[in-house]
Amino acid sequence: MNRLDLFNQYRSLLFAIAYRMLASVTEAEDIVQEAWIRWQSTESVVQSPKAFLSSTVTRLCIDHLRSARMKREQYIGTWLPEPLTTELTDVKDCAELAESLSFAFLMLLECLSPEERAVFLLREVFDYDYKAIAKTVGKSIPNCRQIVCRARQHLVLRRPTIALNCHDKDILVEQFLDYWNHGDVQGLIALMAEDVTFWSDGGGKVVAAQKPLYGCIKVARFLVAIRRSRLTPTLVSQVVAVNGQPGVINTVDKKPHSTFSFEFASDKIRAIFAVVNPEKLGAVKS
Repeated sequence: MNRLDLFNQYRSLLFAIAYRMLASVTEAEDIVQEAWIRWQSTESVVQSPKAFLSSTVTRLCIDHLRSARMKREQYIGTWLPEPLTTELTDVKDCAELAESLSFAFLMLLECLSPEERAVFLLREVFDYDYKAIAKTVGKSIPNCRQIVCRARQHLVLRRPTIALNCHDKDILVEQFLDYWNHGDVQGLIALMAEDVTFWSDGGGKVVAAQKPLYGCIKVARFLVAIRRSRLTPTLVSQVVAVNGQPGVINTVDKKPHSTFSFEFASDKIRAIFAVVNPEKLGAVKS
């Protein structure tokens, strides 16, 4: 098997690692392309192409996150991941991987350092052994075990205790879209947790709430106001999979305008993540 065929065999895995590390489709694709260049130019014999390529991608992501830290600190308003849209049927058969794509999960990863994020993802999501992880990040095996333990404890404390299955999430999002389309404030309030949070990322490119909104009444009224505002173009909305979870894509003239993704707790919507920044919608499939 030639080098191109070997690389293509692992391309989806490499993108999966890079996207979860960077929470950006375009940046993940750039990292995968850089890994291909390095793989192509490697002269030595590689015993395990999978280990070599995944290690290369992980190290490139760590370096990228270090250099991008200041840029994110200077970001205008709330920073959210770049949405990744897929078919709903593509994620239902792999709930664990879908959960690791969710906005809620990716936002939690932001509290970890680049190295901690790499160790946690490689172990908990992609099931790499500690020996390979330690070699990739340049840490000892006991240190990597400690990182995973601490990260696991930290993330468990922040995640909802009662999760919904895919079918219930679908129903909840379809009801949300129906109530939103009809401007039904009370209907929206009934679907959301009392302490729901609405996050909006316009990146300073378009008008968006620069601070999170809290509370079901305030969020419901804000959502309906968006629909009724003369400043908002006529949106065509549909339920799609956004980052492995049922979400909403809004289009104007068949072009992506924004996406909504959700965090669920019990039988309610716990958080809404709205990406309006046009620079983050390039990979969204309408």
